[in-house]
This record gives sequence, C-alpha cells and structure tokens, in this order.
Amino acid sequence: MATSKDYLQILTNFKIDEPLASAEPFGNGHINDTLKVKTAQGETKYILQRINHLIFKNVDMLQHNIQTVTEHIREKLEARNTPDIDRKVLTFLPTRDGKPYYFDGENYWRVCLFIPRSRSFDEVTPELSCEAGKAFGEFQSMLSDLPEGALGETIPNFHNMEFRLQEFHEAVEKNAAGRVDEVKDLIGEIEKRAKAMCIQEELYREGKLKKRTNHCDTKVNNILFDEDGKVLCVIDLDTVMPGFVLSDIGDFIRTAGNTGAEDDENLDNINVNLPIFQAYTRGYMETAKKFLTPLEISLLPYGGRLLTYMQTVRFLTDYLNGDTYYKIHHPKHNLQRTRAQFRFLQCLEAKAEEMDAFMKEWL
Repeated sequence: MATSKDYLQILTNFKIDEPLASAEPFGNGHINDTLKVKTAQGETKYILQRINHLIFKNVDMLQHNIQTVTEHIREKLEARNTPDIDRKVLTFLPTRDGKPYYFDGENYWRVCLFIPRSRSFDEVTPELSCEAGKAFGEFQSMLSDLPEGALGETIPNFHNMEFRLQEFHEAVEKNAAGRVDEVKDLIGEIEKRAKAMCIQEELYREGKLKKRTNHCDTKVNNILFDEDGKVLCVIDLDTVMPGFVLSDIGDFIRTAGNTGAEDDENLDNINVNLPIFQAYTRGYMETAKKFLTPLEISLLPYGGRLLTYMQTVRFLTDYLNGDTYYKIHHPKHNLQRTRAQFRFLQCLEAKAEEMDAFMKEWL
C-alpha cells in the first residue's frame, strides 16, 4: 500500500518548485484515487490523482480533452475580464518534461491546483439544483463553439442508446448466468420502449440533432461553490466528451429528481421530485438557452426518461451477464437496481405531459 512518502516521490516529476510535506486521501470519488497535497508551510495547494486507466483506457485522449476544455474556458473567462480566474477553472500542471501526466510504469498520475476557500454539497435542494443547472448550462455554453472533432470519446458509446441495447440483446441471447426466465417481464418492458428510446441517434442521422460538448456526470457534488454559496466552477472533467444535450439534463433528472434511492428496495419510495426538475431546468435554461435549438429544448424532459431507461438496461444487462461490471453488495443487487430504475422510469412517464408542458415557457 502506497504511503505519503511514495506519493511525494511521484510529485517530484511535476513542475512544482517548492517543498511538499504530505499527500493524503481526499474526497469520496469512486473511480480515481485523489489526494490533497500540503506544502512545507502546511498549506493545501495541489491535488494529485491516480487515473483509473481500466475505465479510461486512452489516457492521452483523456488528458487532451481536459486540457482543451480548461484552456477554452480560461480564454472565455479572460475575454470577460473575470476576476479570480484560478478559482473558476481547473489548472493542471505539466510534468518536468512537459507532459500532461506522469506514467510510473504501472499507473498514470496528474496534478492540478487545489481551489482554496471552496466547498461542495452532496444533498440536493431546489436552490442547489437551480445553481447546478446554471453551472452546467454555462459550462456547456462556453464550450458550445468548440469545433467538431476537438474532443474524443473518453468512454466510447457511453450514452449511445443503440449500443446499450445491442449489449443487452447479446446478454439475453447468451444468458450467461441463466437468469433470462427470471426477468422476462423486464425484458418485455425494455423491448416495448426500445424504438422510442433511440430517437436521438435517429435525429442525429437525419441532421436534426447535433452533438455538443457534455459533462456526462451532472451531479451537484461536481460543482465547487465559494464561501457565499456562489458557483466557482465545474469539476470532475474525465467524462467531458461529445454527445447530445439530453445526456446532461437527463442524468441530473435521473439521479437528483428521484425521491427514492437508485437501488431502493421499497419501490413505494420512488417518485418524481418535480420541484427539483423545475429548479434545475430554470437554472439551466438561464445560461444554456442561447445555444440550444427549439428541438433540443422540447426534448429535455425526454432526456430524463432516456437516461433512466438506459440505466435500467445497463443494470439488467449486467445482471444477465452475471454481475461483471457494477460492484454488488448481494446476489440480487443488480436486479434490485433494475426494478428501482424501471419504477422511476414509469413515474417519469406518468409525469411526461406535465414535464413537457413546463418547457413551453422557453419555446
């Protein structure tokens, strides 16, 4: 197990010209290992991360994306004469030989500046949802003029519904864990909705929907706030890549707009938190409306149904494959997750007319 001394040795490979005292675990991220680094004066000044290259297999592309995005945002902030820019966009440090990451022969490492006097929130309230909507809308808006091809897909087909259904169909056909008979009801429900849930890919092929730069992990805790509760910047940029705007608002609705848990055992706990949806949408439209098309605006609530359906499919696919992707805490965990997500999808479908009507204010 690595020690603080081991991490300090790794840090000698980056352009840091001051003595460092310690590197200790920081935050509760599930993918990368994150450490806060203190100087000899006791100031927390840097963040060291070990990149999970089992998930992000193309580290060159990953870091190219992050560098492109942060530099583009910095240019926008400078053009606006924004004060305190270093707290409003992440700053990554190169290695001593000018590379965006360090490879020690086994692991990939990167360093960024710690943003002082900042905090994040895990709870979701209408007020925070509105601020989150503004933050992610502004993030997308600042990146909306990136040329096509500027970024790569750090996780290929991440929110591609046609691809997820292809994986699902293969899992049903193989029946690797012998569980198909147990979940025939769910398989039928997924198939019944399959065509309607591939609208974005069809519209893209018809030239009616374009790809945007998305964050793809739109949670409140991926935003840093200052001491007064004002947004500083969006963080956790590993999944920033080209996609459809439905992904970002859809994932927020799926995670924050559910009154129950993602794997809730009691399906009666699950319903749509409409005030959260409305608050996020109001904030989002305040900053994103200027670059969205009327078609995109009208489809935003559908994004919630789409991402919830997609996660239902992904959990059930993993259950049929024998639980090879998601960590589980008991043998039926992926099935429990599937049923909880499907219940939320049904709740979103029941509220679809009301949620769609809410968007007419901006059309």
